Amino acid sequence: MSHTPHELSEDFPGQDARIHELKAENAHFAALAQKYHDLNRAVHRAESDVEPTDDLHMADLRKQRMALKDEIARLLAAS
Repeated sequence: MSHTPHELSEDFPGQDARIHELKAENAHFAALAQKYHDLNRAVHRAESDVEPTDDLHMADLRKQRMALKDEIARLLAAS
């Protein structure tokens, strides 16, 4: 299995334990993390041409991923 870049543990180094805690205690954070994971996998599949897509759709996927990452970062910072 290939390495999927932009996993939350890589994007927020040293925050693994806090991410795990927030997933367990905060349903909203858990849902965001799952959406991020699913979207990140979709971006990776598109980038690696496993599921090719057009440039407009790829840009939209990346924007959605960035918005989720920003919200996750805000929640991590506030906790």
